[in-house]
Amino acid sequence: MNFRVSVIKCFMLYTVFNGRAGKAEFWWFFLFCGILGVMASVVDSTLGLDKAAGGNGIFTSLIQIATFLPSMAVGSRRLHDTNRSGWWQLLWIAVIIGWIPLIMWLASKSKEDNKYGFNEVNLEDMN
Repeated sequence: MNFRVSVIKCFMLYTVFNGRAGKAEFWWFFLFCGILGVMASVVDSTLGLDKAAGGNGIFTSLIQIATFLPSMAVGSRRLHDTNRSGWWQLLWIAVIIGWIPLIMWLASKSKEDNKYGFNEVNLEDMN
């Protein structure tokens, strides 16, 4: 899966919290959201809008709103791929302490067929 396919797939499945997502799908979308966030922040600071909306600029806030649901959905599907519940994403709330195991799980290899569905054979998971 490449960058473009991953982003399109994540936006098409923005309300699908069941099923599975491979490492490439999750991490490409994560990179896309990061790049988009940096670009929105630059636009906000250039236009002098970075003081509005409680510390975030208007464009940054709009990007965060637009990518929140797709990010939660692909994160849930990625955790399902590692045979964990999508509710484990709540560890993002526990700063640093919760981030460490969550990042390790999100970066781990896909599990074989589990209760969340069948494992799709992906080239990135064959490493």
